[in-house]
Amino acid sequence: MIKPEMDGPSDFAVAARTDFTEIPVIDISALADPDRFDETAHHLVSVARDIGFFYLTHHGIPAALCEDAFAASREFFGLSDDQKADVSVDHQQRGWMAQGMATLEGAKTSDAKEVFFWGRDVAPDDPDVLQGRALVAPNQWPDRHAPRLKQQLLPYYDAVLDLSRLVLRALARGLGKQPDFFAPAYVNPLGRGQLVYYPPQTDTDRDAERFGAAAHSDFGVLTILMQDNAGGLQVLNKAGIWIEAPPLKDSFVCNIGDLLERWTNGQLVSTKHRVVNRTSNARFSIPIFCDPASEAVIDPRDFDELASYEAFAPCEAGQYIQSKNTRNFSHYKKQD
Repeated sequence: MIKPEMDGPSDFAVAARTDFTEIPVIDISALADPDRFDETAHHLVSVARDIGFFYLTHHGIPAALCEDAFAASREFFGLSDDQKADVSVDHQQRGWMAQGMATLEGAKTSDAKEVFFWGRDVAPDDPDVLQGRALVAPNQWPDRHAPRLKQQLLPYYDAVLDLSRLVLRALARGLGKQPDFFAPAYVNPLGRGQLVYYPPQTDTDRDAERFGAAAHSDFGVLTILMQDNAGGLQVLNKAGIWIEAPPLKDSFVCNIGDLLERWTNGQLVSTKHRVVNRTSNARFSIPIFCDPASEAVIDPRDFDELASYEAFAPCEAGQYIQSKNTRNFSHYKKQD
């Protein structure tokens, strides 16, 4: 339930502090037990319908992989801007995006954050690259200044994508499909990864009502987020109240994205959320956007035969996400 303690009225990012019933905690290890799979799957779908956000515990990803990923993030963002600019973000959303380059739709200001983007590690002659699939491209690894970044991130990335496949098996089952319904679309998933650095909030940020990440919903299918202990993630609940999503030890925050809301014809909800870093220290997070193959067709009639297409027309995953990118990130405008 929501507790009454709230931030002061002068704070532009007021949010209620909650316990872990507002954003449920799901023991994902229950899906390994055949006797508990269906029960857990239906519970997961119930949460995805009503809230769209939940914590995953007992996920099986080793702590060492998580620690390595965070260490890689701190090392990369510790480089100078000139060094990071060696891998400046490109049109396929790979590389480093400096502060001021992300202005989310409807936001007053640009976000107070830097991001390093990567995805499935493909070669220049990969068939999907040669065919021009949206958002399939070689990664930009900063080998000259952060030579260990690739080896530190990819094992974590692969483990999170495996976890997402388990969550999707449960969601499929809870929605009345066979557990392997999503599997064909995840043979070569987009799997977009981000390292995100939020500097401490300044007086200028407060005066401008500038968020680390302004209110938005995620573009893809399923997000699995690892956040540090700084806090600052906030979720808009069904009552229209912003609530805190505080760090929970050894857990991930998972949420439904726009494409899964479309795919299920609105049965599952893509919930708005935002980030504000009120601490005097940097905040780090690592979201993995666990999206299907670029060419995967997102068709609401897969889950609702009577879908009219008026609300959600079929679309290809990569093209949809890329269309959202072009409206939210300034480097597309600069390079056009």
